[in-house]
Amino acid sequence: MAYPPHWRRIAGDPGTVSAALVGTDDNIVGYLNATPRQANETLSNWATFRPNHNAHEGDHHVHTLAATRTVPFRSGHASCVIDTYRTIRTAYREIACLVVRDRNATVIVAASTTAAWPDHYRQLERAVQAFRT
Repeated sequence: MAYPPHWRRIAGDPGTVSAALVGTDDNIVGYLNATPRQANETLSNWATFRPNHNAHEGDHHVHTLAATRTVPFRSGHASCVIDTYRTIRTAYREIACLVVRDRNATVIVAASTTAAWPDHYRQLERAVQAFRT
């Protein structure tokens, strides 16, 4: 997973890769993560699965801004959603894609605080576009 040079790798669940830009207050300002498919997410249900997943993890005010389904992505296909949500600490905007190649499926998430989104969204989009399963 590609990530900006001033970001740092952070610990995550087994089998995942994560990187973050951490602010001076120790809040995560930007976040990138790649995780193998873990549940019943599919290319066809991704636009509802991802926002529901966020809500089940405790995020509030989850709103889908845009979604695309089963588009070509490198040597496979992807379904992506752009959404916003609030955690206990702050509000975030994310690009989350389910990338499927052959029988492998990976979720890639690129997020930033909504306040920092204008400064980081280009880097986040590039990281998603550069992702290889």
